[in-house]
Amino acid sequence: MPGTNLTREEAQQRARLLTVDAYEIELDLSGAQEGGTYRSVTTVRFDAAESGAESFIDLVAPTVHEVVLNGDALDPSEVFKDSRIALPGLLAGRNELRVVAACAYTNTGEGLHRFVDPVDQQAYLYTQFEVPDARRVFANFEQPDLKGTFQFTVTAPEGWTVISNSPTPEPKDNVWRFEPTPRISTYVTALIVGPYHSVHSSYEKDGRSVPLGIYCRPSLAEYLDSDAIFEVTRQGFAWFEEKFDYAYPFAKYDQLFVPEFNAGAMENAGAVTIRDQYVFRSKVTDAAYETRAETILHELAHMWFGDLVTMEWWNDLWLNESFATYTSIACQAHAPGSRWPHSWTTFANSMKTWAYRQDQLPSTHPIMAEINDLDDVLVNFDGITYAKGASVLKQLVAYVGMDEFFRGVQAYFKRHAYKNTRLSDLLGALEETSGRDLKTWSKQWLETAGINVLRPEIETDASGTVTSFAVRQEAPALPPGAKGEPTLRPHRIAIGLYDLNPTGKLVRSERVELDVDGELTEVPQLTGTKRSAVILLNDDDLTYAKVRLDPDSLAVVTEHLGDFEESLPRALSWASAWDMVRDGELATRDYLALVLSGIAKESDIGVVQSLHRQVKLALDLYAAPDWRETGLARWTEATLDHLRAAAPGSDHQLAWARAFTATARTDAQLDLVSGLLEGTETIEGLVIDTELRWALLERLAATGRADEAAIAAELERDKTSAGERHAATARAARPTPQAKAEAWASVVENDKLPNAVQEAVIGGFVQTDQRELLAPYAEKYFAVAKDIWNSRSHEMAQQIVVGLYPALQVSQETLDATDAWLASAEPTAALRRLVTESRAGIERALRAQAADAAAS
Repeated sequence: MPGTNLTREEAQQRARLLTVDAYEIELDLSGAQEGGTYRSVTTVRFDAAESGAESFIDLVAPTVHEVVLNGDALDPSEVFKDSRIALPGLLAGRNELRVVAACAYTNTGEGLHRFVDPVDQQAYLYTQFEVPDARRVFANFEQPDLKGTFQFTVTAPEGWTVISNSPTPEPKDNVWRFEPTPRISTYVTALIVGPYHSVHSSYEKDGRSVPLGIYCRPSLAEYLDSDAIFEVTRQGFAWFEEKFDYAYPFAKYDQLFVPEFNAGAMENAGAVTIRDQYVFRSKVTDAAYETRAETILHELAHMWFGDLVTMEWWNDLWLNESFATYTSIACQAHAPGSRWPHSWTTFANSMKTWAYRQDQLPSTHPIMAEINDLDDVLVNFDGITYAKGASVLKQLVAYVGMDEFFRGVQAYFKRHAYKNTRLSDLLGALEETSGRDLKTWSKQWLETAGINVLRPEIETDASGTVTSFAVRQEAPALPPGAKGEPTLRPHRIAIGLYDLNPTGKLVRSERVELDVDGELTEVPQLTGTKRSAVILLNDDDLTYAKVRLDPDSLAVVTEHLGDFEESLPRALSWASAWDMVRDGELATRDYLALVLSGIAKESDIGVVQSLHRQVKLALDLYAAPDWRETGLARWTEATLDHLRAAAPGSDHQLAWARAFTATARTDAQLDLVSGLLEGTETIEGLVIDTELRWALLERLAATGRADEAAIAAELERDKTSAGERHAATARAARPTPQAKAEAWASVVENDKLPNAVQEAVIGGFVQTDQRELLAPYAEKYFAVAKDIWNSRSHEMAQQIVVGLYPALQVSQETLDATDAWLASAEPTAALRRLVTESRAGIERALRAQAADAAAS
């Protein structure tokens, strides 16, 4: 049941009328091992500004048994409809509502998700409520600005554990009665229930002790590196409490690694849920540990920004997510003892490329997006909301000063604790501490869409002395269909001057920081200086803009990109080159040559792995079709050469092993893949562990070298939920019409697959080497997309609509078919957005292919 869409206008009307006091929620989960439905009893006390007014409360449930308002029983068949319980014109000044319902467990990662571990056959439950899914578990006023206290009472099977926002009590007769929470929003309440394994510690400061817990399924306990997780957590506590000048606002802090989680993690107050793929079963590179640490810190930052102080409505979702992203990466960069002081390099090379991509789609929108209803926000967890917003906050910090920024944040937390706010509340605090007028800045940066381009304009004399230097700012036209106008913005940037030293390294010799505003900004500080080998705009990555190199700098970088002494200017140069490929300014074949010339000198493993992904994507989508196989062959040979040359047991060796496995294509290469899997071939230092075995097998399945028997045998070795997902991917990847038909039917023609398995099947179904085999499914996609959207929950529908779009069929025919569907199907705004974004990928690929063909 997808649930009725809530509009912003309805939410505003309800917030003007109601003030929520407290919820008491009783859930009987004693039958969770068997599944089905469970009893949910909600008692909510609230005030109404007008006696005799009417309103509604939200609930998604198969059956409502009782509705009692102020002692009067209402007929559920009359008041419950389409996920709402009408509260007719009977409201008093003070009200008590009791709702008794049968609610359903889910397997979609929404509401109360139920998972059975194949290892121990035990059920494991957890809630996921953002954006509107607390209503799947208990009746509530499902909007962020109607905060209340929540007291949960849960009956669970014997031997299970129940974790919630409040400290875990001692159960009595398998009943767990939690203390009421502070005032929080519905979407950050949580319950995690099951026979979970746990490890406990604490964060100690100034005589205060915050209990810390880490939970996972027993089948993952042997892999749980709790000491490393606690270390990152404590670093975050110390750094955030210092910067925010506000003690951690909840009674304890648990982190729960849960199965089949749709996102990376969720900031439930005091009970953060995290995808359990972050409990690493096999060797991973340090980039994976860095990403996990950023996720841990991101959710911890939300305890203050999001949970303590919460947005009034979802148009400020960006501020929630951007603040958590910015501060988590700043913490990694600056916290004493951090293992990842280079975190801004990772941000520049991964998250910002996500933002640039999103900002050039027809669906581009201002950072402060117009969110009219729940459908709007559900598709707005995007690269603008997270990565562009975080980059713009970094720009704001450069603009007002870091100390001034955090002093403003401190005032904001103290002023609005346990309340709801708008953007203007934060900007007002920052204006007070910085003395800057941020109204114009906000309008230009937060209320307009699109991206700027910064280019240096440099003139030199015969001696190589700079005679003039300026920065030109461009505001390219927004993509067709996008709303708004191109905007020139104020940018605080650094300009880095780099020269080759005697050892051949590019080293920064000078740095100039300045404000760039308008179309042309003169830089007199650099006039009269000797021209450097490389002049890099936006050095240190202070602002959000696409940056281009002047011709002389580009020539040096093309030859020496890997020779930058520091990782951040390398990352900025790599990101600029990738952006040029996507814009059709750099041919895929030239990008491949650039990567192959410089990647051996790239020490940052996160950058190396980003380059692996980008090269493969460019070859698959942006290369001219008649040259694609040549490029793939060249890349695959290079991956094998680098694999053999990498230091045994190193992160680089593992990364190159995965890159080679993903693209192996010749008989000899696939023989090596098979030999590594079977143990007849070895590469010194390379451990063929569980996850790498599956990667090898999935490639063999996709190329027709592994059949069902081989997949079943591997699953027998790894009889876990992860193994089941990998087997589903491998089966869907097989290059036969029957395998594709079975995969399609399992996803599209029934709705029984759990979310994680459905995702795995889609991942196996779409194979870049199988364009012809997949071609007939383009027509089938357009025949079912709207029905899927209307009949599945949001997470499940979005997986299908985005994942099965015929993105590999890069042709005018696909564009025409998409346009015909958009014109005839009358999709909702959210569905239209997702399909239009996918269509834009085809358009971009066609342009890039033309540019690559022209370079031949």
